[in-house]
Order: sequence, then structure tokens, then C-alpha cells
Amino acid sequence: LRKIDGQIHAVNVERGMFGIIKDVNSKTDPLIWQALNTPGEVIFSNILVTENKAPYWLGKDGSVPDKGINYSGAWFKGKKDKEGNEIPPSHKNARYTLRLEKLDNCDANLNNPEGVVVSGMIYGGRDSDTSVPVEEAFNWKHGILTKAATLESETTAATLGKEGVRKFNPMSNLDFLSIPIGRYIKNNLDFVKGVDNPPSIFSVNYFLKDKSGNYLNGIHDKHIWLKWMELRVHKQVEAIKTPSGFIPRYEDLKRLFKDILDKDYSKEAYNQQFKIRCNENIEKMDRIISIYKTQVPDAPDVLFEELDKQKERFIKLREKHGDYVSPDVLKEV
Repeated sequence: LRKIDGQIHAVNVERGMFGIIKDVNSKTDPLIWQALNTPGEVIFSNILVTENKAPYWLGKDGSVPDKGINYSGAWFKGKKDKEGNEIPPSHKNARYTLRLEKLDNCDANLNNPEGVVVSGMIYGGRDSDTSVPVEEAFNWKHGILTKAATLESETTAATLGKEGVRKFNPMSNLDFLSIPIGRYIKNNLDFVKGVDNPPSIFSVNYFLKDKSGNYLNGIHDKHIWLKWMELRVHKQVEAIKTPSGFIPRYEDLKRLFKDILDKDYSKEAYNQQFKIRCNENIEKMDRIISIYKTQVPDAPDVLFEELDKQKERFIKLREKHGDYVSPDVLKEV
């Protein structure tokens, strides 16, 4: 990112991309599926190589091969490890790597040295019980301090250790920071000095679950969240104000789901996904404040001020409407 003539520009620095390949198939991810099945260079890791030298991964189209070579060596159906657990044909953390140019929707500005103007930035965490699928911050300062700097992610197969453990990971960048966290936060706050219209900041969470452990969103729903963000950036839709930002209105999402995914989006689904979880958000504020007070000695005072104010807003909402609040009782802006 660079500041040029009062605007923030972004230039792509990547040549390729990688991702978890589990459950990539023609229905769940047709774009990646097509790229993986188009002649060209692809790097696979931790998949099964069949006797015919073909790759197989969990969730791939077609039947499971009878045998092949995988991370355990020679593999066959029913093979077990030393503990007696059945070994799957492919590891659940198996990956693919390919060139960006292999994607049919690759942007024409991919290698443009001038870059593009940035109008919105997205910070994504992974939690099953707290954050709504998409929300816009009140402003740059609020977004950096209450969204980017407070990110938590529950561990998955892509991380070491037990799955489902909530971990503090500001900006989803903790493992790559070479300066103190407090200074990094301050640098982010200061970055927009001299910028005429700082980008909007959005948070996303694709991993909300119900009480039975079922995901509340489909794998393609992120298309809708991204489209809504685009509409907000261009001031083409209104929103509902919550203690932590702005969330979509039901009528806008209903239209987008139908137009983009040809999917009926129910009010019940909307209320489940976007209800305000006061207790969980208050508990999160307490966790984050404690972490910064005990583990980040250079945390800026403005961080605590912003987190305290947000916590108080949730407390007041809970006192007025209860632990879980429907978006219907909040005001549109």
C-alpha cells in the first residue's frame, strides 16, 4: 500500500496462490476446480497419488481410489495407524499452489505497476459464536482498533495443535510481525494521515455455527458479503447501526442472494446470522483488553479507550434488549 495524491493505492505483489484443497470440487469451488483441471503447473502437497499418477484429495469429484501413495507411504482402503485409527487417503490439510493467471476471473490490473485505488479493507477472523458474517467499522480508527487489532481465530487443520482453540491474532498477522504490536497498531492508525478519504474497514467471519455445531453460512455466501461491501463503499445501500459497526439490512441481502446466487434467503437465516450477541462480544472485549494490558506493554492508550467504549455500548444494549438482540430493533442509517 502507498499514499499517492491523497489516495491509498495497492499493487499486487503475488505471483500465485495456495489454499486448502479439501472439499474443492466442481460444485463447491468451480473456479479453482477448473484451474486445477486445466493443463499447466500445479503444486500439490499431502494428497494421494493414485497408481495412474493422478492426484486425489478429500472431497474431490468421483469415487475414492482403492490405493496409492500418500503421506503415510503406500496407502490402501482401511489402512490404520499405530493407534488403530483409519488413515484417510489425503490429509485434511492438503494444499494446492498455482499461478494467479490460471484463474478465469483474474483482474486485468494484476500486474499494473500503478496499482488500484483502495476503497475498502477486509479483516477476517474465525469464530463460531461471536462475530457477525460481515460488518463495517464506523471509521478508520474504529476499524483498526476494534476489528483489526482484536482479531481472534479458532484453530483449524491448517494450524498445529488442537482444533477449535481461540487464539489472539491481531490483523491476522502476528506470526509475521517484526516490530512490537503496539507500534504496529500506531503505524496503522497513522497511515491515513494526509489521505482525503480513508478506505472503509470491514470485518468478516465465515465460521459462525448454531448450537448444534452446524455452520450458519454456505460456502458461496461470501460472494454476497463482498458485494454488500462494494455497495457500501459506493454508498448505494443503507445499513443498520450496532454497538460495533454497521451490518446489512435484510431486504438488501435477500435481493443479493437472489440476484447473485439464485438463492432464497430467509428472515430466519438473517436473524440467526446477524443477531447481536451481547454477552459474547462483552466477553471478547474483556479478553482482548486483558491481553493488551498483560502482554503488550506498548499498547496505545487510544486502544483501551476505544475498546472500553465499545464494551459499554454492548452493555447498554443488553440492559435494554437482552443477551441476544434482533437487528429489527436497531436503527437504520
